[in-house]
Amino acid sequence: MPDRQVQSINPANGEVIESFTPLTAAGIETSLEKAAGRFRSWRTVPLAERAELLNRAADVLEAKAPVYARDITLEMGKPLSQADAEVKKCATACRHYAEHGASYLQDESIRTEAHRAFVRHLPMGPVLAVMPWNFPFWQVFRFAAPALMAGNVGLLKHASNVWRSALNIEDVFRRAGFPEGCFQTLLIGSSDVEGVIRDDRVKAVTLTGSGPAGRSVAAIAGDCVKPSLLELGGSDAFIVMPSADLEKAVQTAVTARIQNSGQSCIAGKRFFVHADIHDAFAKRFTAAFDALKVGDPMNADTDVGPLATLAIRDELSDQVERSLNGGAERLTRERTVPGKGAWIAPQILAEAHSGTPSADEEMFGPVANLWKVSSLDDAITRANRSVFGLGSVLFSKEDSEIDQAVRELEAGATFVNSMVASDPRLPFGGIKQSGYGRELAADGLRAFMNRKTVSVA
Repeated sequence: MPDRQVQSINPANGEVIESFTPLTAAGIETSLEKAAGRFRSWRTVPLAERAELLNRAADVLEAKAPVYARDITLEMGKPLSQADAEVKKCATACRHYAEHGASYLQDESIRTEAHRAFVRHLPMGPVLAVMPWNFPFWQVFRFAAPALMAGNVGLLKHASNVWRSALNIEDVFRRAGFPEGCFQTLLIGSSDVEGVIRDDRVKAVTLTGSGPAGRSVAAIAGDCVKPSLLELGGSDAFIVMPSADLEKAVQTAVTARIQNSGQSCIAGKRFFVHADIHDAFAKRFTAAFDALKVGDPMNADTDVGPLATLAIRDELSDQVERSLNGGAERLTRERTVPGKGAWIAPQILAEAHSGTPSADEEMFGPVANLWKVSSLDDAITRANRSVFGLGSVLFSKEDSEIDQAVRELEAGATFVNSMVASDPRLPFGGIKQSGYGRELAADGLRAFMNRKTVSVA
């Protein structure tokens, strides 16, 4: 039985913030039974009442954003201003589904020989969400807001380094007035996930996280013949062509790479710049990276905080060293970072060879990888060599180039002249090793529903 304490450690200084006691087997059973019982009544609650509760959740998020944001920053190190923006973005998602959920769930009429035929969207039941630490609020609300609006109930297994945030999310729904059991945080470890997925009361699972975790969860769900949705890693291509607004492209590239201290699946990670503008781009890109302020994530002017854990820092440092040893060139200046905590300097590696981490692996932190390309064909060919296919960016003013990128880039999204971002109004998800299924917009609400066909003669 899990009786050991799980510690939350501040990655900025290595100090223990708080200790938590994981759920016992009996505690897990109580939560599952509560979820199943609540679903039977929650599914009958009118959509207007669900919408009102989501709006109240948004009110709570906005009112308590400073408290929740501080806990996020303490637990995983992102700059405080970004943590605050993350919490408020969750409020936007709640309001989006409160406003549009009913229309997303309308019956879809189909003309047949029958008197009446239509598709009705019905909730499935308790859904388990296995969520990561890098956006500890947003990743959860991206799932929870549409799931609850749809009439499902939620069970959260959060990353063990952000359990205070996990409990804060449960607190949001409690304060908003959701009935007990609509949304529960399960303080459990990875070893308990399989048992929860296999439980007959759990009807589906969604995971945002690593490839190995996704394959494991998908295999278990498949064995149980239960729906699953995976949003895994990414090594997004960011292509810049000669017609681009160079200054905007550089500014966007910097933000796309260092937001959340570089720990984002949809961050621009591989930058392919046309030879005609490469040198000018590289000079400005490097200068901007060298000017980034690395320091206390609680300070308003900090650009890059620590990575979330020492293990993540060590893995990224190893990837950088192997890329340099494999022929990459570091363009950015040497700089000193704090010695205590999970710190790494933001840096740009250029012209890494195939077979090195810069070219072939996801690098989860403030490290950009830059290459000179001869054409858009060259850029797309290199971009598509990745096993990942989450997002992609093209900076160009040429319609023909935009059309080609949309057709040929192997990714779940292509953003033109802006960085990839998740938006409640737009479907979100990847292809290849970046996962399957779509969240957000109507897709997110319908992801775990029975699309029941009805024909009335």
